[in-house]
Amino acid sequence: MIVLYVVLSLVVLTLILAAIAPKNYNVSRSIEIKRPKNIVFEYLKSLKNQDEWSPWGKRDPNMQTEFKGIDGEVGATNYWKGNKQVGEGEQEITKVEEGKRIETELRFLKPFKSTSNAYIEAVEVGSDRTKVIWGFSGKNVFPMSIMMLFMSMDKAVGEDFEEGLASLKEILEKQ
Repeated sequence: MIVLYVVLSLVVLTLILAAIAPKNYNVSRSIEIKRPKNIVFEYLKSLKNQDEWSPWGKRDPNMQTEFKGIDGEVGATNYWKGNKQVGEGEQEITKVEEGKRIETELRFLKPFKSTSNAYIEAVEVGSDRTKVIWGFSGKNVFPMSIMMLFMSMDKAVGEDFEEGLASLKEILEKQ
């Protein structure tokens, strides 16, 4: 009888946690770059260029990558397979608002399967200054949603976004 109460209590606890767990996540960071928007945007829309400033590319110099499609256009895809820090997955350009925004779908395969929507946006803040906003969002599905009660996606990847944007700024301002 005690075992039944314990099992029933665990089921009820799991249902309560699933009900109150965050269903979505949204993480973004931004930085200002001393370069004109058109130059920044042209650089940003290339998936191959992302390897130069992405923090994850630096974590595995032996990461395997494969590009398909026309880089910078809808349908272009970057597949990667790396160490435990970078995992395996692919990123596909799903929308390009010329001069403004690039949207991609991130499909993570390892260490766990998930899909997120990502974007990079360029906003002119002066004739030679551009604000770059990098973000991603998605849904927390059960049982990952329960884990999100105890961890923050913003804390998990926010620093990576800041590191990547700092590298992006350094690269573009040296050009």
